[in-house]
Amino acid sequence: MINSKLTLSFLFVLTWASCNCNCKNQSTTADELKIAAMLDSLNTAAAQADFSRYFSFYADDAVFMGTDATERWNKKSFMEWSKPYFDRGKAWSFTAVKRNILFDESGKMAWFDELLDTQMKICGGSGVVVKKGNDWKIKQYVLSITIPNSVADSIISVKSAEEDSLLKAWGQHSSNQ
Repeated sequence: MINSKLTLSFLFVLTWASCNCNCKNQSTTADELKIAAMLDSLNTAAAQADFSRYFSFYADDAVFMGTDATERWNKKSFMEWSKPYFDRGKAWSFTAVKRNILFDESGKMAWFDELLDTQMKICGGSGVVVKKGNDWKIKQYVLSITIPNSVADSIISVKSAEEDSLLKAWGQHSSNQ
């Protein structure tokens, strides 16, 4: 009897402690777990080149922004661009290293940011997800390559010519030269 009470008390404390201080209630924690599992499944589907499963995690009106300044795709164009990568048997392999998930007041929309271990080394992923029934769908995903501050100047010099021509083509000028 004492052991079972102690065990129940211990489980209660563990359950309570696992709920971040930001949790409003148990459903928020359940939704955090659902979103994290969905994002992990998204990464697994890409690594396994499961095209249909990968894109099932995106809302129909989703937007994906890639690491190149020209990469802003709606779901259809992202599917078209990425299809050859999936067809070769492995699209890309990302593993979340750190992740934060926050919710709006309604609990029907959340945003996340994550650090990913990728073939491009550490990348950042961030986005917005919406709850559709019991599922969470990606509305926007932004992938970025992290650049350590200690090497930022050398990276800027490498990309300047190409991105200056993009800015010019877009009717902008770089005031930060």
